[in-house]
Amino acid sequence: MEQKMDSSEKAILVGCQTPASDDLRFQYSMDELASLTETAQGTVVISVVQKRDRIHPSTYIGKGKVEELKALVAELEAELIIFNDELSPSQIRNLSRDLEVRIIDRTQLILDIFARRARSKEGKLQVELAQLQYLLPRLMGQGTAMSRLGAGIGTRGPGETKLESDRRHIRRRIDDIKGQLEVIVQHRDRYRERRKKNKAFQIALVGYTNAGKSTLFNRLTEADSYEENQLFATLDPMTRKVILPSGFTVLMTDTVGFIQDLPTTLVAAFRSTLEEVREADLLLHVVDMSNEDYFSHEQTVTKLLADLEVNQIPQITVYNKRDIKHPDFVPVAKTETAFISAHNDEDRDQLKLKIEETVIGMMEAFHVLVPSGEGKLLSQLKNETILRELTFDEDKQGYVCKGYALKDHHVTGQLNKYSVR
Repeated sequence: MEQKMDSSEKAILVGCQTPASDDLRFQYSMDELASLTETAQGTVVISVVQKRDRIHPSTYIGKGKVEELKALVAELEAELIIFNDELSPSQIRNLSRDLEVRIIDRTQLILDIFARRARSKEGKLQVELAQLQYLLPRLMGQGTAMSRLGAGIGTRGPGETKLESDRRHIRRRIDDIKGQLEVIVQHRDRYRERRKKNKAFQIALVGYTNAGKSTLFNRLTEADSYEENQLFATLDPMTRKVILPSGFTVLMTDTVGFIQDLPTTLVAAFRSTLEEVREADLLLHVVDMSNEDYFSHEQTVTKLLADLEVNQIPQITVYNKRDIKHPDFVPVAKTETAFISAHNDEDRDQLKLKIEETVIGMMEAFHVLVPSGEGKLLSQLKNETILRELTFDEDKQGYVCKGYALKDHHVTGQLNKYSVR
């Protein structure tokens, strides 16, 4: 299923613009398809576009354009044609017959990139699942070569076509992968429950693909998440500790990038990343302010967050790449905002301060006198709360502590008996 490209593969891009898409959005979509093709290590030789009232049900574009494509394939020696929408099984069949060149659509292209990027066992399984779910309805019409009905002794009776055995094999594999993923999800659920029990404050980085999430994640956490100026550089959710200026430790998760018109099979397959987002206490929505389409990217992510029903989680919009911001950039976020370059130390320090202010806003203040014998509690206050003051009171033989703690943290309950009225 994986349609690997190498750098020598020449690709023709094809898009069909309907009234549902305005000129600007359509152009950005085609530009994005070109970026996706480059990320998959293909070379775009030409883009062919057509305006139609609706997509042609059998060939996506009109018959005249199909003829034009046939001539371009011969002239430019193109090895594949990439369509900017998900094609139906019959469209792929008809186009392959008419054009006699490899046809792939936007979904297959994204799946190819995901297959290259997946590193963990879970990531690889999820990509394979999405690929098989995409392939299953498209097995029909793969040509008469797929039939293996024979004649003679041992082959009589109802027989079985290769198509059906392939179908059964794929369905079995889909069930097998789902079972394996279920085990991994249960393992992550247990891990997440443990984090919740210990009440670690969780932050999820979200944003359009290539907005700079992994770069920011690596600089804030000193992790080694894969960072590259490519679409979908990160696939597997990674969680690391970040220490805020006060010394308070939070957990930060880097997630897969969002994209316009993300194939539904992929939204479902990458639910683990989306679950990390759902469990977060705070979202950092990273926006690339150097990209001319920043507004559309920001809207895409905001809509997907609403679809995931996580738009009620507190959010800071982090406008990244401040040093190379687009001349027409105007911030539109209705949330808290920060303007940074992920590579700038000072900017990152300011962002950490803003995160800390937001965290404090979600905590409650405490003022307690902890007896000197309560060493364990003092240690917890230092590690699991934001401690603003710690002084020893000679007269009362105890420590005066002032700071902020998460409302439902187990340490908060212990503090009540030592509260200074």
